Parts: sequence; C-alpha cells; structure tokens
Amino acid sequence: MKERVLITGASGFVGFHLIAEALKNNLEVYAAVRKSSQIEHLKDLDIQFTYPDFNDVSSLKKELKEKQYDYIIHAAGITKARSPKEYEDINAGYTHNLALAVVESGIKLKKLVLISSLAALGPLKSLNGIITENTLPCPVTAYGKSKLLAEDNLKAFSSLNYTILRPTGVYGPRDRDIFIFFKQLAKGIEPYIGNIQQKFSFIYVTDLARAAISALYAGNQKTYNLSDGNIYDRYELGNMTKEVLNLKTIKFHLPVNFVKLIASISQKYSSLRNKASALNVEKLNELMAVNWSCDIELAKTDLGFYPEYNLKTGIPETLKWYKSNKWL
Repeated sequence: MKERVLITGASGFVGFHLIAEALKNNLEVYAAVRKSSQIEHLKDLDIQFTYPDFNDVSSLKKELKEKQYDYIIHAAGITKARSPKEYEDINAGYTHNLALAVVESGIKLKKLVLISSLAALGPLKSLNGIITENTLPCPVTAYGKSKLLAEDNLKAFSSLNYTILRPTGVYGPRDRDIFIFFKQLAKGIEPYIGNIQQKFSFIYVTDLARAAISALYAGNQKTYNLSDGNIYDRYELGNMTKEVLNLKTIKFHLPVNFVKLIASISQKYSSLRNKASALNVEKLNELMAVNWSCDIELAKTDLGFYPEYNLKTGIPETLKWYKSNKWL
C-alpha cells in the first residue's frame, strides 16, 4: 500500500515539481489547492485534489482525520503581498494552523516538511563569509520575516516531527519571478541596480523537489539551507542566458535612487488597485543585497542532498521549456 502525502501550494511553480517528484517516488499524492486555482497543468497527473481551508483549524482537523496522511509537504505561501500582515497571515498563520491541526487531530503523521526560504535568514552584509544554518537570522523584508515566523511557529510544536528547508533563489520551468529577468534579456535589455559586487546562489527546482522528498525520511526536527552549492557573481545568470539564446544585449546600471522611485510608484499604483506589486521598495533590500551565498554541507550529510544541476545545466533546460511553451 502506498504512503500518502499532502502537498500544499500544489498549483504553484514549486508545487508542480513536488508532485512530480512524489509520484516518481511511488507516493499517493493529494494536492491541496484553492477552488480558484488554475489546475489545468495538473489534470493529467495521477493525483487527488483537496481544498483545505488554512484559516480554519477545525476544518483542517477534519481533513486530516479523514485522509490520514503519512506525510505533509507544506509549500503554500505568497512571495508578494499588499502588506506585512498579509505575508504574516498566510506564510506564518497557515503554518501554525496546519501544525496545530496535526497535533490536535491525533493522526500518526510521520513528517511535516516546511518549504521556507533563505530570506528567513537574510543576506550577509559583506562579500566575505557564507550563510550557514547557524547564521543569526536578520531578514531584510516582510516576506523573509514571515518565513522566519513560520519556522518558529512550527518549532513551537515540539511533539511534531518536522524538517525545514530554506532554498535560495529557485528557478526552472514554470517560474515567474526570475523569468522577468529572462524576458528582459530576450528583448535585448540587461538592467542591473547600482554598480556593486554581489554574490548570488540559486537552486534548480527539481533539486529542491528531490531534497523535499528526501526530507520526508531524514533530518528530524532540523533546518537546512539549500542551493546548488555554487556561488555566482551578479552577471553570471545574464551571461549564461545570453550564451544559450545567442543574444546580444544592452547592459546598463540603473541608479539606486531612480529604481527606488520606480518601485515606490509601482507600489502605490498596485495599492490603488488593491494588488500586490512584484517590484516594491522593500524587495530592493533583497535584490541589492551583497551576499546570498550559502553552505549546504549539512543537507549533504543528513539528507544525501547532492544537486544535479548548476546554472550551466539548469538554464538551458529552463529556457527550452519557456520557448516550447511560448513564454519566450
């Protein structure tokens, strides 16, 4: 009999790849989605859909008792919001409610894996050094703070067996965030903010999905930072993309104050439409951070996590998908 896993945030970019990896590992998959979610891309997969209300602990308890999940991978959350409270309510609040429902339902859950973010720790302020699991958390955005609070909310349930994963910048087929940069490059435009040295890290989405499945069976009550194990300068993503697409671009560096002004206008415009802005003043704290490099030795040791992709192999796969699906 197959073991049963609930994957939250299943209709999203990471969720799709978590489902694919879970199916590959012979798990019975229940995909938690909203009634309003776009799920056409999931229709042909051998999965069951479920529609839990993460604001309602009693209905979550009913869901858990009825389905008797062996595992949960909690990937539901938001990366852009209209206010810090919205980040907190969804990223941290949903995590608390789900963990509480698991404990109060009395189901024999073997593991809850939380997909957090390296933003929960925040970047280093110097080019020297590397982010480890012992780095003192100092998130620079409301998003990062909400992810850190989600982690704390989960850790508060000491009777629960959990693993927390903190991926760095995730890219791959279906991603819409880093895709914005790819789209600019495809138009021949290569913009950068300011003129500083930066260190970045990335993880290909299928490597993250593999780590999440491994975490179902290892790393009890521990937290792991995840990247592809490499450190990149600020131009490598652009250079490799240009090479794959055989592009020539106009590279330029926008003054920081000008970008802040644009971000402020974008934020105000989105606010008037009651929408969340992809570019906002606070987001610049992450985009302009000096050092996002992170150590993954603990994940290698405990989870057997050895990334199969780096930017050189991941970017061609990603761009091929964007082109074949007419995103680029």
